[in-house]
Amino acid sequence: MSTELKNKLLVELIDDLENDRLVLPSLPEVALKVRDALDDENANSRDVAKVIASDAALSARLIAVANSPMLRGNKQIDSVDMAVTRMGNSLVRNTVNSLIVQQIFQPTTEVTDRLFHRFWEHSTEVAAISQALASFVKIKPDQAMLAGLVHDIGALPIIKYAEDMPELLENEGVLEELIAELHTTVGTALLSKWEFPQEIINVAAKHEDLQRTHDETADLVDVVSVANLQSYFGKEHPHASADWSAVPAFAKLGLDTEVSIVDMEDTGEAIREVADALRG
Repeated sequence: MSTELKNKLLVELIDDLENDRLVLPSLPEVALKVRDALDDENANSRDVAKVIASDAALSARLIAVANSPMLRGNKQIDSVDMAVTRMGNSLVRNTVNSLIVQQIFQPTTEVTDRLFHRFWEHSTEVAAISQALASFVKIKPDQAMLAGLVHDIGALPIIKYAEDMPELLENEGVLEELIAELHTTVGTALLSKWEFPQEIINVAAKHEDLQRTHDETADLVDVVSVANLQSYFGKEHPHASADWSAVPAFAKLGLDTEVSIVDMEDTGEAIREVADALRG
């Protein structure tokens, strides 16, 4: 019965997505205002900070990230103005986009609440690992962090879809299978709707392709693919048994496939602190 249900809902979900019936959430207003302020050549850092300060939760989280190992300086940051000044426009944009992901979906059932929190824990861990891995290649750490945080973003509309489907809430295993099969397709559609950069959209679309190869230098998809696999190290997940030496992305990053970056003495604690800052 579960296979029949999954196949039935798989067809329905794909049909709804292709015909614009699947609800894809909009970016919160504060994220759009920050984007507009950063794109306004007449705006200064104080103008950007004023927009961010209108959202108390976002302000607190941005300050936490500004004080995280990724950016920690000699002086403790205690205001949005100081955080924006230290971080710069690019990092502010990517960090705000990262932090508002958690605000987009508020679960209303026990099952979807559990799945959302699992999604959020995993996403923040992959974001933190991606940020650390960026140091191995010529990729901005904040861009890698954002890519890691939204790599599984397609799970959210599917989880939301389930809230109106009692048969899915009663078959959590089927729901998880639907997420596994469709999250890259839905994620690509969602990030396209949000007008994210193409390189971030590519991450949502291609991070599950462990045999992906290309002739260019390491890119964001390589970074997030490796971070995703490393996040499952030692856990119960199909990816936990992946042979890292057979994954081209590891070679692209020049990484030792016998060592997890999470367990490295000089990066493990920093990764945990960055993940905690993102979680709030």
